[in-house]
Amino acid sequence: MARIILLALCLLPIGVLTPILEIGPTHVFNPDWPGHARVHEVWQLITNALLAGLALWFALSRRDINTASLLGLLVNSAFLASVLLAPFYGGTMRHSDGTEIAFGGVNLAVAVMVAATIGLLAIYLDGRMSGERRSGLDGQA
Repeated sequence: MARIILLALCLLPIGVLTPILEIGPTHVFNPDWPGHARVHEVWQLITNALLAGLALWFALSRRDINTASLLGLLVNSAFLASVLLAPFYGGTMRHSDGTEIAFGGVNLAVAVMVAATIGLLAIYLDGRMSGERRSGLDGQA
């Protein structure tokens, strides 16, 4: 049960927190963003929230925590990759007004996603090392 609670906490940023923070004037309703960019933003928010919900469904109804953690890892890793690649495409974690939510010089969203990714990786590796055998997306039979 502790792993399911940790899983839910690690999925919280992509399933709930990010949509709450980004449905507002800095992202979805940002007048400086072209409408096309807003469509992609809402698409990303819905997709990630649905994947977080699917991961919880795998964990709760199928007892497949390995697949659940793998789904979360895919979404979180994509976010972290986009941050690492930002210099190549002109991306930034700063809002269009130049502000950034940071603590000790570290962007808070990046820190939360790194922590969630580490948690999801720990859950996945724990399941693999304990020999859990579940069918699903993680390739186990």
